[in-house]
Amino acid sequence: MDLSTWIAFFAAAWAISLSPGAGAVAAMSAGLNHGFRRGYTMTFGLVTGIWTQVLVVGIGLGALIAASSLAFTVVKWAGVAYLVWLGIKQWRAPAAPLVAADGEAAAVSRRDLYLRGWIVNALNPKGTVFLLAVVPQFLDLARPLPAQYAVIALTLAFTDLVVMAGYTALASRVLRALKAPSHIKAMNRSFGALFVLAGTLLAFFKRA
Repeated sequence: MDLSTWIAFFAAAWAISLSPGAGAVAAMSAGLNHGFRRGYTMTFGLVTGIWTQVLVVGIGLGALIAASSLAFTVVKWAGVAYLVWLGIKQWRAPAAPLVAADGEAAAVSRRDLYLRGWIVNALNPKGTVFLLAVVPQFLDLARPLPAQYAVIALTLAFTDLVVMAGYTALASRVLRALKAPSHIKAMNRSFGALFVLAGTLLAFFKRA
């Protein structure tokens, strides 16, 4: 991949990261519920989920998922079920202070936040199909592919780390201004509805 091609992909990567989706909703939800420092852990899971998708596409399993109706359907509905489950859980969350004080143990561990982030992006066949459609346009087949996939994965990771930091920080700052239980309950239900909406949109997603 030459420099001009990478610059084009770099621009595309920003568009991918900034576009609203399940990852953005997850990052904002984590910021709302756990503050920036703890909530940002989810972003590392989201990035690892992206790397999983790139690996799947790189070794050819992405093509299998895109070609096989059964494989595609299984992965899609697993992703739908997980997003809806997150939405219901967020909707039913208690109207309690969402950000723990410094040094205070939070109800959800960093490990759990990381795993949630990974699942959100890894179990998303829409991401697989998207990578299958976009990534080949930036590959130089005359050069070794593993190095090019590594560059693509690192580029996507960088843009996601920056963009999701913004989403997480924005949500955590908004949260600190919302202290009333009614406000917190409304935010929980708003993000719960967004998770369910993301799952619903994924349910209607069809292969091109």
